[in-house]
Amino acid sequence: MVAEASIVSLHAAPEGGVPKPSVSILRVTSTGCVGDRQRDLKHHGGPTRALCIWSLEVLQALRAEGHPVQPGDVGENVLVQGVPFSDLAAGDVLELGAVHARLTEPASPCRTIAAAFTSGSFRSIDARQHPERTRWYAEVIVEGDVHPADAVVLTKAEPVAGR
Repeated sequence: MVAEASIVSLHAAPEGGVPKPSVSILRVTSTGCVGDRQRDLKHHGGPTRALCIWSLEVLQALRAEGHPVQPGDVGENVLVQGVPFSDLAAGDVLELGAVHARLTEPASPCRTIAAAFTSGSFRSIDARQHPERTRWYAEVIVEGDVHPADAVVLTKAEPVAGR
């Protein structure tokens, strides 16, 4: 039996930076998460990076390898379980409870998350080296509130002709 995909935890940092503390509810808008601030707006935030989504299964695999990573450590807003991160692609839509978000691009890791990894090896979640482990940025197409345990539904993007 396959478990239903769901939200494990939510994270927002009012002062910016990482780790992002857990929150019990997250209001998600087209411009970002209410109560979550980004210090580096060149690389984070904005309409195409309004939400950062990551996988509990990836976090657990990294912990099994000896990395001390915890929920919120890598700057994710939403930690999900049961979503096949190895199969995700830009254009896919995740229904996160009431919120619908379209994946736009992998979130490139930077040294600010190095403490979450043994020997500072934050490239362990770099999409160029480990696409199945990356965090994803998303644009919000339906705004709303999300809660831990909300269901997650993945809709794959339609293939583009010629690819």
